[in-house]
Amino acid sequence: MPKNESLTGPSPLSTLTLQRGASRGLSEQLRQLIEQAIGEGRLQPGARLPSCRDLAAQLGVARGTVRASYDMLVDGQFLQARGAAGTFVSPLPPLKPVSADAERQLLEGAEEYEAPPLTFQMGIPASDAFPAKVWLRILQRQTRMQVSRPASYPDPRGSLALRQALVAYLAVARGLRCQADQIIITSGYAGAMGLIGLAMNFQGKTAWLEDPGFWVARRAVEVLRVTPVAVPVDAEGLQVEAGIARAPDAAFALVTPGQQAPLGMTMSLARRHALLNWASRAQRWIIEDDYLGELQPGNRAAPALAALDSQGRVLHIGTFSKTLTPQLRLGFMVVPPALTARFGEVCALLSPASSGLLHNALAEFLRDGHFMRHLRRMKRVYHERLEQMIAALHPHFPDLQRAGLAVIVRLPAGSPDQVIAQQAVEWGMAPSPLSIWYQQADQRGAGLLLGTAHLPREGYARSAERLKALVDAYPAVSP
Repeated sequence: MPKNESLTGPSPLSTLTLQRGASRGLSEQLRQLIEQAIGEGRLQPGARLPSCRDLAAQLGVARGTVRASYDMLVDGQFLQARGAAGTFVSPLPPLKPVSADAERQLLEGAEEYEAPPLTFQMGIPASDAFPAKVWLRILQRQTRMQVSRPASYPDPRGSLALRQALVAYLAVARGLRCQADQIIITSGYAGAMGLIGLAMNFQGKTAWLEDPGFWVARRAVEVLRVTPVAVPVDAEGLQVEAGIARAPDAAFALVTPGQQAPLGMTMSLARRHALLNWASRAQRWIIEDDYLGELQPGNRAAPALAALDSQGRVLHIGTFSKTLTPQLRLGFMVVPPALTARFGEVCALLSPASSGLLHNALAEFLRDGHFMRHLRRMKRVYHERLEQMIAALHPHFPDLQRAGLAVIVRLPAGSPDQVIAQQAVEWGMAPSPLSIWYQQADQRGAGLLLGTAHLPREGYARSAERLKALVDAYPAVSP
């Protein structure tokens, strides 16, 4: 581990500046400056601090001033005093109390936008695997072509070039045969749900949602003024008979058949037919969230649910946020032929598609085969990282469950997984608490959902040790 043995070396403490005569005392100023250096990573875990005598001489203060600062930081768990061996930065940052607001934000799925990804974070692709050179070359070429054309308003459904490219791609990759006028380019998954809310008049009705299921989708349904009804899932996916028993008049079912979020199973063929039969018989709708459908484990992904839909009851949603990058904010919908005019009008009047430049660049990326090659590479990368992560976690957490491209760490009943997840952010990790994926409180299991995409700088072994230390700090509470 790094050691700060000398004040003449690269120690971050050698550049500290104290303000004499300020309202805050010197020892309090020094405490805050050292705490800031630890929080910003300039003082690494395990680093040895200068002795009180040496640092006092460097800063021109009394030795007692430095000792008082060190004592406060030891009390706050930022430092460890090891007697004659010296004073060291704690291996793990101190635990912070979790406020009610923090718990509420966690439950509501609030994210810190623009923040860099953290270890174990879900829903982000491996940015180090993004084909940046190819993408930039295509984007530059499309920019030159765009500025040379006469200005005109683009198609509100999205560029025809991209919609035609998606027709070809979906036929090959997802077994879904459609026409370009059935495809609408959206601002990701959220944009598709907003468009459905505008076009389908679901307000005041009920809907089946998988339990457990993506909590953001649940909140989106509630914002649409639809009452979500929890329908349990098992190894085959959504239990259709349970949905019929709980809400026979539901207007639609929102499902993740390709890779169930968060448990990772693929909906069985029998369940797919049962769900489609319900929608056709009752004249209901199915919203298919093709969550990581292209990146299903195995040699070949299962076809989309919409590929089996012969009655025009499935609205298929796909996104490039998790396969390419969320920075593009690009997704798409495939709507049944009977709904193309309705959705086209809503797009034109209330929710037109975004930049045609990005659409045309993505169309070329698809047409030239770059996207399929990228997906094949991503599957290899994620498989390797998944194996590395499981190997690092297993000695500390023997009760592991694979969940598609993620891992679930099961915790004893009563473990405060929401608190653990909130604290983990302070340590550079972002596991998702399993309990918030459940709609029914009596069905909630305690655990942590870990994503594989972001490769930790310090390696999975170190991250696993930190996660274990954090879990141990918050033992299960008996009901």
